[in-house]
Amino acid sequence: MSSSRNVKPPVFNPLTGAIRALAMDAVQKANSGHPGAPMGMAEIAEVLWRRHLRHNPANPKWADRDRFVQSNGHGSMLIYSLLHLTGYDLSIDDLKQFRQLHSKTPGHPEVGYTPGVETTTGPLGQGITNAVGMALAEKVLAAEFNRPGHTIVDHFTYVFLGDGCLMEGISHEACSLAGTWGLGKLIAFYDDNDISIDGHVSGWFTDDTPKRFEAYGWHVVRDVQGHDPVEIEAALKAAQAETGRPSLICCKTIIGAGAPNKQDSHDCHGAPLGAAEIEATRAHIGWPHGPFEIPADVYAAWDARAKGAAEEAEWNAHFAAYAAEYPELAAEFTRRMAGDLPADWQAHVDGVLAQVIDKAETIATRKASQNSIEAFAPKLPELLGGSADLAGSNLTLWSGAKGVSRTTGGNYVYYGVREFGMAAIANGVALHGGLVPYTATFLMFSEYARNALRMAALMKVRQIFVFTHDSIGLGEDGPTHQPVEQTASLRLIPNMDVWRPCDTTESAVAWAASIERRDGPSSLAFSRQNLPFQARSAEQVAAIRRGGYVLSEAGTASQPAAPQAVIIATGSEVALAMAAQQQLAAEGVAVRVVSMPSTNVFDRQDAAWRTSVLPKGLPRVAVEAGVTDGWHKYVGIDGEVIGVNRFGESAPAGELFKYFGITTEAVVAAVKKLVA
Repeated sequence: MSSSRNVKPPVFNPLTGAIRALAMDAVQKANSGHPGAPMGMAEIAEVLWRRHLRHNPANPKWADRDRFVQSNGHGSMLIYSLLHLTGYDLSIDDLKQFRQLHSKTPGHPEVGYTPGVETTTGPLGQGITNAVGMALAEKVLAAEFNRPGHTIVDHFTYVFLGDGCLMEGISHEACSLAGTWGLGKLIAFYDDNDISIDGHVSGWFTDDTPKRFEAYGWHVVRDVQGHDPVEIEAALKAAQAETGRPSLICCKTIIGAGAPNKQDSHDCHGAPLGAAEIEATRAHIGWPHGPFEIPADVYAAWDARAKGAAEEAEWNAHFAAYAAEYPELAAEFTRRMAGDLPADWQAHVDGVLAQVIDKAETIATRKASQNSIEAFAPKLPELLGGSADLAGSNLTLWSGAKGVSRTTGGNYVYYGVREFGMAAIANGVALHGGLVPYTATFLMFSEYARNALRMAALMKVRQIFVFTHDSIGLGEDGPTHQPVEQTASLRLIPNMDVWRPCDTTESAVAWAASIERRDGPSSLAFSRQNLPFQARSAEQVAAIRRGGYVLSEAGTASQPAAPQAVIIATGSEVALAMAAQQQLAAEGVAVRVVSMPSTNVFDRQDAAWRTSVLPKGLPRVAVEAGVTDGWHKYVGIDGEVIGVNRFGESAPAGELFKYFGITTEAVVAAVKKLVA
């Protein structure tokens, strides 16, 4: 069975038997799922969850709880079993609904569905990466809030992961950084069972994993017998004692341990064991109980409610003493862990906007973005910025930025060339609480981070993605760096708000709206080139938050005219639309200009607003330096869209806009065609 790998089989007992039984029973009832990982990691789970994990099942959001991430999310019945057994609000009936519609036990763990689940896992490698972010958040918050004699932020982040997580490239990005940052409160258990869906991994995964992690600067415990509680306990204590480095505990295990005919093979990886094998397993592990039956003494042995309540009560007493000595810090900590903004936030935003409008600057929106950060960050110490090696180009540094290092906290993270890792780490930071991350790269390289952006939207995390060099307008770097389809594709991600501001005012509003948003991420697309300031009334400034609004009406303020057509534009193309409006007016054609910095936000407005901005029956032209398909929902089948439906070229920006026909003249011609 496993002698070639020198794996010592488990000594079965009722505590681990409960995990194995619940996992195989739930998967069997659903006729879908992965029993192998829960059965193979039962001993590791018992040692961690019964003896070490600091958590309170009655309060899954306790600020200083240990975080637990099951990165091998396909083995979700492991965490569901643990949550149920230890006393979370997850009943046996919930386990019976495993993988069913609207259940609290979806196929992969999903944050927000199940009390005690810290992050959504399934796309392999992102769980461990989220965990790196959680450990980073713990480090940053501890440096900011802890004081001599008062340690209010002091918890571990534990991770279960498998071969699949380590094969994914994102694990390299994240774990390399974890070593560089010296995240000593991060402890990962590697379930080394030699099996993936296609069979034994020796044909495609022969890395010396311990050496790899030692090279990252991790503390590594090799060759732990993953079914031996004594060895697991010793390895875990050694990891907890290593405060200067993250730890990887390499556990040799047998997938599906306990299933006498299917263990140690891919047959138990992603399919139910089957009725016959389940009966054989019950006999083999000494579990004489029916499906979903857990004896009272087993429940009692697993129940963590009393211990968790006592641990939280002890922390509450410490926090009360901290609050007595440092009342302002305690109030700030409480505010930030609740995710609330300062009480005078709106007044601050109004003041910033007034200054922006007064300056009326013509600058690149990437510079306007930096100015927004400079204005908002001093008010929001929870902002944790960062960039994938382009801080000087995407302008995300500000005067108060302090880089996070191995020995210090800070408010800015230099992620290196790791777009995917950066985005997923920041997801973990957001999930931890107490910090609001923003991350940055060129818009083109959102492609590297794409699945982490999707996960941010799926999990509804509060993260701000800053993307600069937003079009062919970046110029000479050419088509490899020129985004064409990226803005459009980001708009297609459900629950992602995409903003493409046209000037300093829209940039500041986009930043404020993204900071305020608590139910999902935002992507901000900024220009490399200078864009002219657009004058607005107070009503128009307020309307920016609605995603789309009338920037310039047909005619003049003193002589309004009924519009004959509407031009819709975003970002750098708003200036083209405004110039086209003037030229058309001189030729006797009255048009309305609509700025639509966020189609996603505009689409959420009521029908009355949308119709007031885009009246029915008026011909429409849309202009944006990107693919055109998405704009037909606004202009209709008979409308015109001016854009770029091919890859770019290497040339100065001005030449490229002329070459691709993104010009005032093209907009004018399109309007004339429609109103003729």
